[in-house]
Amino acid sequence: MAYTRGGGCFFRLTAPRAAAATGGVRALVREPRRARPGATPDRAGMVLAPLTLGGLVWTVIAAGHGHRDGAAATAVFTLAAGTAFVLAERRAAAPMVPGGLLRAPAFLGAGGIALIMNLVTNGVLFVATLRLQQAGHRSALVAGAMLLPMAVPLAVLAPVSGRLTARFGPRVPLAAGTAVAAAGSLSLLGAGPGGGYAALLPALLGIGIGDGLIVTAVVAAAMRAVPPAHAGLAGGFNNTARQVGTALGVAVYGAVAGPALHPESAAGLHALAWASVALWLSALALVRVVPARRRTENRLAGPAVRP
Repeated sequence: MAYTRGGGCFFRLTAPRAAAATGGVRALVREPRRARPGATPDRAGMVLAPLTLGGLVWTVIAAGHGHRDGAAATAVFTLAAGTAFVLAERRAAAPMVPGGLLRAPAFLGAGGIALIMNLVTNGVLFVATLRLQQAGHRSALVAGAMLLPMAVPLAVLAPVSGRLTARFGPRVPLAAGTAVAAAGSLSLLGAGPGGGYAALLPALLGIGIGDGLIVTAVVAAAMRAVPPAHAGLAGGFNNTARQVGTALGVAVYGAVAGPALHPESAAGLHALAWASVALWLSALALVRVVPARRRTENRLAGPAVRP
């Protein structure tokens, strides 16, 4: 299928770029000084965190394809790996994420919004791509061009989000972005059988505009939710939450891609529309716990946050 060829080409192009970037980082980026001499890296956390995430994604994929035994086995593995990760973090001298941050609502709220943003965006993007190619019988190039209404607003509005965050704090762009994205996702209910583009366009625009308003503000919210010494860690955690959302979005939305892409039915796509709206509204609810203004959140994270 066209998607398979396009996807294979994408990954073939990505691999050498990733290898070049890795070599550049090793050659040019200097190792920072440790905050506390003698503290060993959290090697157990580095191993258990990706195992937990990988197990979770594989469980969703297996369940979505009807492999109940495989899903049950990977669910048990994921639970065991996640439990081991939590225990390892509690005992580590220098944990990946200081325990105080995981008890700060503002910090977790920003991470939750970031995760939901990427989950819905990449889930819808995945299904829309397949729908345009398989149900609509379009080439990978044409389908990619049709997805620009989602990508362009994201790039254009990211600086606007930064200015709004600087002036009003992160809550204003976050609330506006999640509301617009929810409205765009709701428009997927108008999609009918086949691979019609008109029904997808409002959703692509709405999610693209919403993401553009969210993307800068959510990172600022995460970094403002911690003391200055942990700002870099907060930004990294927020980015990790987004990558987790991407992996889960493709897995979850891909699990219902069969019904969503059936030429004679739109029931699967409508189910995804309701799920997307519910997730965006959950993100909107989380906006209330993120910092309203610069550094006021330190009261939440202050003394409890230690390396």
